[in-house]
Amino acid sequence: MAFFISSVLPIIQVILSVLLMAAILLQRSEAGLGSAFGADGFSAGFHERRGLEKTLFYSTIILGILFALSALITLFFH
Repeated sequence: MAFFISSVLPIIQVILSVLLMAAILLQRSEAGLGSAFGADGFSAGFHERRGLEKTLFYSTIILGILFALSALITLFFH
């Protein structure tokens, strides 16, 4: 069982890392210089996420947690 987990876990980590990078890069960046001066239309700096943006935000959190858990599991098996 431990051999199976230690051989499959690196593949799972690579898949999770690629998905996590894609989810982070697909999110809308609001840290740009234009939004600092109000060019984006959001004066408070925060807005409510809706639809796909909300799903992408929550999936990024879940992928980050899964990646961290897989890293901790790797520590226990090595």
